[in-house]
Amino acid sequence: MTSAHLPSVLRRLAPVATVLLLACGGVASAADAADKPFSLLVFSKTAGFRHGSIAAGTAAVKKLGEDHGFGVDASEDAALFTAETLKKYQAVMFLNTTGHILDDDQRKAFTAFIQAGNGFVGVHSATDTEYEWAWYGKLVGAYFAGHPAPQKATVRVVDHNHPATAGIPDAIERKDEWYNFKSLGTDLHILAKLDESTYQGGAMGGEHPIEWYHDYDGGRAFYIEMGHTDESYAEPVYLQQLLGGIEYAAGRKLPTKK
Repeated sequence: MTSAHLPSVLRRLAPVATVLLLACGGVASAADAADKPFSLLVFSKTAGFRHGSIAAGTAAVKKLGEDHGFGVDASEDAALFTAETLKKYQAVMFLNTTGHILDDDQRKAFTAFIQAGNGFVGVHSATDTEYEWAWYGKLVGAYFAGHPAPQKATVRVVDHNHPATAGIPDAIERKDEWYNFKSLGTDLHILAKLDESTYQGGAMGGEHPIEWYHDYDGGRAFYIEMGHTDESYAEPVYLQQLLGGIEYAAGRKLPTKK
């Protein structure tokens, strides 16, 4: 090949090179996102029933942060819900919150936080929170309707294509306080269901979701119903689900395509 032919060859190869460079850039970006540090606010204010497991849950989430490279602040001070303070975080967890816990200005700040592309993690009684705030009800995905006494039951994982459920068993037997729900959202991606034949007091029939995620109003939301007991926060499988939900909400790890 003579030097005269080189320009035309390079012109033909340029589109291919561009595609390869973009593909490599995409891989790098995904890797960067997976390793990028983030900060989580764990909020556990209660205005109704208060779970004794809040302390154990807070300690467990802080340990997850230490082990997996993300920052954790924990508070029950609703005054932190301002635009200035929330911009320090990529996700907020409502850890066993109950009742009416944010005023109108704090609600506006939290709404803007989600709309800016950030994430939410709801644990257990996060669905027993802010009943009169429709936006929040859609964010968390459902509202608490009642529960029987804590007892053992079988959780059946129906979707392993999410960081919260990847690699965990199809069936998990554990003791918890099992919620029945009302106002269940229609856009939820269900990750796990409760097998009502394995315990007493289920009132939702064959479809009893207890773990889900969805894109919502510009951000991401993950909810896990389990987490009533102190023991939950020492169970490796439960902690794996909690970690996956946190990393999803913060944008570090996203669901894989089916």
